[in-house]
Amino acid sequence: MTTRPQFYRFHQGAEVLPFALAEYEARLAGLRRTMTALGVEAAVFTSMHNIAYYSGFLYCAFGRPYGLVVTAADCVTISAGIDAAQPWRRCYGDNITYTDWERDNYWRAILSVTGTGRHVGFEADHLSMLQHGKLTSFMAPSALTDIAPATMLQRMHKSQAELDLIRAGAAVADVGGFAIRDAIKPGTREIDVAMAGRDAMEMEIAKQFPDAEYRDTWVWFQSGINTDGAHNPVTSRVLQRGDILSLNTFPMISGYYTALERTLFVGEVDDASRAIWEANVAAHEYGMSLLVPGASCAEVTQKINTFFEERDLLQYRTFGYGHSFGVLSHYYGREAGLELREDIDTVLEPGMVISMEPMLTIPEGAPGAGGYREHDILFITDQGNEDITQYPFGPDFNVVG
Repeated sequence: MTTRPQFYRFHQGAEVLPFALAEYEARLAGLRRTMTALGVEAAVFTSMHNIAYYSGFLYCAFGRPYGLVVTAADCVTISAGIDAAQPWRRCYGDNITYTDWERDNYWRAILSVTGTGRHVGFEADHLSMLQHGKLTSFMAPSALTDIAPATMLQRMHKSQAELDLIRAGAAVADVGGFAIRDAIKPGTREIDVAMAGRDAMEMEIAKQFPDAEYRDTWVWFQSGINTDGAHNPVTSRVLQRGDILSLNTFPMISGYYTALERTLFVGEVDDASRAIWEANVAAHEYGMSLLVPGASCAEVTQKINTFFEERDLLQYRTFGYGHSFGVLSHYYGREAGLELREDIDTVLEPGMVISMEPMLTIPEGAPGAGGYREHDILFITDQGNEDITQYPFGPDFNVVG
């Protein structure tokens, strides 16, 4: 029988990365400074966001483990044989393919880079207990350090290249928003409106980024009672005149997602709903004014809480008021240290990117029932902030159909 390797290198085709090589070199230099400070000799990453951040490769797991090993000299992605050379074409540095002819060849491939007995950094918020046990068994580390918090802090401070990509993504989200607005009319299903927004964004991404891989762009478009939760999936519910709507566009470019979220109404809005809507818009505008260098996430949150409390609306708030952006999607990459919540004390600094997205949910049967949410993306600057979302919010533009 043909000898079957445990792992091998399969490199073919030209490398195409989301950013210039210098961007990855700068990120890795920052990581290696952290590793030195922590005494880490080999960092083993397993999450989609950190592998993508440091190498450019965004994997599709499909039940298989993927990795990135960084040492003082090496940067090596570890990928499954099913992907052939695609990971190599989309990663900075080296790539090793592991086979499934023998269980745990993934760890043998990692071991070929790190050797045994080293001080290993890992992601405690991602590595499962099963894989943690295998890491310990195969690598016999001299010490283990959770490196996830330090990498999250690095990702929270965006480079100019990241800011440029996020700005482009926000513009694509606006394109989806306008396409959705044009598709809204009584008798149309949620799914039909959502597809109009998604298709418009994917065409715009392909136009602006012809060398990218295209995946994971999506829309949540909700109507009526379906607006009560921020992340409620699309249904086939048919729009009716007077319905409250929630527009949510999420373009994805090379692992970086952006978002646009708006409240709308079909044809008309009753007085009770308008009052709630305008109060949430006012909170949104107030909240954006608070996002400046030196403000802490907790302080911003408390001030918006007070704003709602004074209007007897705080009990209808459902979650925090905003979060970071970067290598992020609905299933990977949350930078929990940069969220607008009471328990987050992070101080805003220039180079950070954060949303303002207050939401109020009024229960079914009460005047103004439904979920109200506005969402803009802001760059924190030396002077204050820059709102990069252009689609208008509020009743003047968003009573449609």
